[in-house]
Amino acid sequence: MSNSSSPLLEVKNLKKYFKTPKGMLHAVDDVSFTIDRGRTLGVVGESGCGKSTTGRAILRIVEPTEGEILFDGEDIRSLGKDQMRRMRTRMQIIFQDPFSSLNPRKTVSETIAEPLKLNGIITDKGKRMERVAEIMEIVGLAERLYNAYPHELDGGRRQRIGIARALALNPQFIVCDEPVSALDVSIQAQILNLMDELQEKMGLTYMFITHDLSVVHYFADDIAVMYLGRLIEKAPAKELFRNPVHPYTQALLSAIPVPSIHNQRKRILLKGEITSPVDPKPGCRFASRCPYASSRCHSEEPQLKEIAPGHFNACFLNE
Repeated sequence: MSNSSSPLLEVKNLKKYFKTPKGMLHAVDDVSFTIDRGRTLGVVGESGCGKSTTGRAILRIVEPTEGEILFDGEDIRSLGKDQMRRMRTRMQIIFQDPFSSLNPRKTVSETIAEPLKLNGIITDKGKRMERVAEIMEIVGLAERLYNAYPHELDGGRRQRIGIARALALNPQFIVCDEPVSALDVSIQAQILNLMDELQEKMGLTYMFITHDLSVVHYFADDIAVMYLGRLIEKAPAKELFRNPVHPYTQALLSAIPVPSIHNQRKRILLKGEITSPVDPKPGCRFASRCPYASSRCHSEEPQLKEIAPGHFNACFLNE
């Protein structure tokens, strides 16, 4: 039974490990967070930090190794195949590369109709095509593109197809996996504005994965920063930009370009080796690159703790 005041998504101690010839790769390691209904959690970090794997593990596109995933109060890890298929009508994903995630042999209308057909939601073909036309209008795809193929369209229109396909089943929650990183800057703004409007109109909840902090500053209510499989800082977006506490978050924010020659931000350059995520030793994963690391940081792992209302941080400096 859902409760409108409870979070829509609760992730507790989520882990995803992959077996490699060198040992266990800790892609996602003990990550916990919640997302409230109608809000956007931005998940940021450099490539290989585990943010996309976290999104896919939540949807069980990859099976989690350990942890709990509660969606609307229901533990989705306990669901069987058929129950999970039904649950996926409420949880969708928009992929990073709109071209490789679309079937080149299917027209725009066939692609958008596919989830409705596969899930047996609208069995009448005429009604299904009416719904497709309605969704195309919602995401700003012209009627004349109904029978167009992906290769005939630009990146922005292709990404609109991806968004339309995700919306076809009327979901509550969407994992947006770097949905604008493959697009030109002018088209990025159009797609972000569209997603913003859709959230308002349809009450959607987003997990927005990106490596671009300027995008997430504009788009997210809360931001979670990941580093080598661990969640190291989480706070409301304005608070994180005003008061980044973790040394890694500070370095990330210092790298955002400032459009002014007079007001340049001081770059924090990180030195040192990146720790291997394969069977990582005890200690903070960031210690080898951190300018403030002490011997404790190399032997003990800092836990995520609330340091101010809604602001969580995993660093011994702030204890």
